[in-house]
Amino acid sequence: MLKNPQNDNLVIAGRSFTSRLLVGTGRYKDMAQTKATIEASGAQIVTVALRRVDLSQKGKDSLIDTIPPQKYTYLPNSAGCYSADEAVRTLRLARELGGWDLVKLEVIGDKQTLLPDTEETLKAAKILVAEGFAVMAYTNDDLIMAKKLEEAGCAAVMPLAAPIGSGLGILNPHNIEKIVSTLKVPVLVDAGIGTASDACIAMELGCAGVLLNTALSSAQNPVLMAEAMKEAVRAGRMAFLAGRMAKQKTANASSPIEGIL
Repeated sequence: MLKNPQNDNLVIAGRSFTSRLLVGTGRYKDMAQTKATIEASGAQIVTVALRRVDLSQKGKDSLIDTIPPQKYTYLPNSAGCYSADEAVRTLRLARELGGWDLVKLEVIGDKQTLLPDTEETLKAAKILVAEGFAVMAYTNDDLIMAKKLEEAGCAAVMPLAAPIGSGLGILNPHNIEKIVSTLKVPVLVDAGIGTASDACIAMELGCAGVLLNTALSSAQNPVLMAEAMKEAVRAGRMAFLAGRMAKQKTANASSPIEGIL
């Protein structure tokens, strides 16, 4: 039986969220725009790049002051790391700074394409899980690696839709759908989303959620785009729960033809 869409929370590592849209905190023109956009998105989980943001900074114009962790769940990430050791050290810092143990693991393998180094990601995931972290792992859209990350104990697996910041949308929907149908942990699309229809498609494929940043920060109107993404994720989820009609190769009249005068 399908879940009631009115009581259909996203659950990650035992933590429940009403919003299935996760957003980043970088690349906005100022803190005012950051705050307005995140509020408009309705997101409850916000990612923070530890190598680019000083979470020890307090006061006016600090991220802690603008996006208070009392209101939002911070998801520290290891963006900018190119090895397992570097990623592990970075995410350990999150625990030291604020006790955050729900983290996004990201290990990049190539500076030009920003594609993930899946071998180093898996290595880091095993270390972090053993240390008690709830790991949400960014990876490519490869089913085998997604299964290995789940087996390593990751709380969620996040395959890319397309390269980071590209806005190309979901390049391999079949791959994403296969990962979703195979894994038992939540699968969230991360990276490559460009507009609301991309987010909606991800949810229609059965993804548990969508994580994005550039699609908002690079939009001409970030706040309006955030509102669009919020509605797109909700609509896509409802469509998935509703169960779409079967595709057919021929026409099928919506009105019966029997009895026509």
